[in-house]
Amino acid sequence: MKFADRLELFETGIFADLKDKQNEVIKRGGRVINVSVGTPDFEPFPHIKKAFLDAAEKPGNFGYSLRDLPELTEAVVSYYKRRFNVDITPDMVTSVNGSQEGIGHIGMTLCNPGDVVLCPNPGYPIFEAGSLLAGADIYYYPLLEENGFLPDFETIPEEVAKKAKYIIMSYPMNPVCVTAPPKVYDELIAFAKKYDIMVIHDNAYSDIIYDGRYGGSFLEHEGAAEVGVEFFSLSKTFNLTGARISFCVGNKEIVEAFKMLRSQIDFGIFIPTQMAGIAALTGPLEPVKEQCMKYQERRDTLCQGLRDIGWDVPDCQGTMFMWAPIPPKFKTCMEFCSELIEKTGIFVTPGTAFGTLGEGYVRFALTKTCDEFREIIKIIDDSGILK
Repeated sequence: MKFADRLELFETGIFADLKDKQNEVIKRGGRVINVSVGTPDFEPFPHIKKAFLDAAEKPGNFGYSLRDLPELTEAVVSYYKRRFNVDITPDMVTSVNGSQEGIGHIGMTLCNPGDVVLCPNPGYPIFEAGSLLAGADIYYYPLLEENGFLPDFETIPEEVAKKAKYIIMSYPMNPVCVTAPPKVYDELIAFAKKYDIMVIHDNAYSDIIYDGRYGGSFLEHEGAAEVGVEFFSLSKTFNLTGARISFCVGNKEIVEAFKMLRSQIDFGIFIPTQMAGIAALTGPLEPVKEQCMKYQERRDTLCQGLRDIGWDVPDCQGTMFMWAPIPPKFKTCMEFCSELIEKTGIFVTPGTAFGTLGEGYVRFALTKTCDEFREIIKIIDDSGILK
């Protein structure tokens, strides 16, 4: 059998060696502790679960939904006003089956083959994959530690900017775990207007942000809705990762075009899931803030604990992850990850999973309790891997 050439664009083996190491640990009776995957270990809040279960009791809710419930769209509109003080209208909103799916498909709406897309390096893999599925050529703009992992739009060559169809940005950003000051968004909008570029902002982590920082929306900034959209997800804020419910919000023309594409590939989000989304968006936000503080306690435990045993890691500013430079004795992140699994059973994500500029870093997911992180720190210390 011969399959589509586009499959050759995607790496399938980046974790293969690490999986083999993991299996070796298990075969010899060892324990594997996986802190590589960002699936929340917190439960959905009770009122959200109740809304889903009540809706699932009604047989009529198991048919095709075909479109967003008006109540869901209105819930997004009211949430954006309540949470971000942003006025949007229903025609600026469409649901997607998770931001991963949305970002994976929106390039097909915006691009023709050969168009240029500006993607961050390092960046979340779907940014690249969605652009490639659209047949686009990618220009990777660098996110460097010396620049706070923030974009420098002036370094993007003018000839590239003139060809670009859209730019992807995401803050608070997975994997580098930093936030962006307001001026970065103002610079982004000015850059987009100057070169007639559309903006895609992935806003998955605005409610997991630390040390009193403000987690906002791209659409809060003047001119944002003229140039782009953002993907707003319920996955991490409300622990609904498996439910796959997010929204593309912003520029009416982009949203309308995206709806047209999605009408050909989807029958709409399951109605009980939509009802859970309505409950999340219209319910109390205090539990979200309390959950954020628990993530911050985990961050403090992990980062300070690693520093205490001699691994100099910074405090992450946001997201449910921690981005750490590898210990100086190691040459590559894969070398470190491989030895870490072999000696400790701890599985973290190598930075190169997120692009070439991820070399020299690893990502921890903050999906363990503080006590579990203290145990992880002790295991790392006892292994001697840092010495």
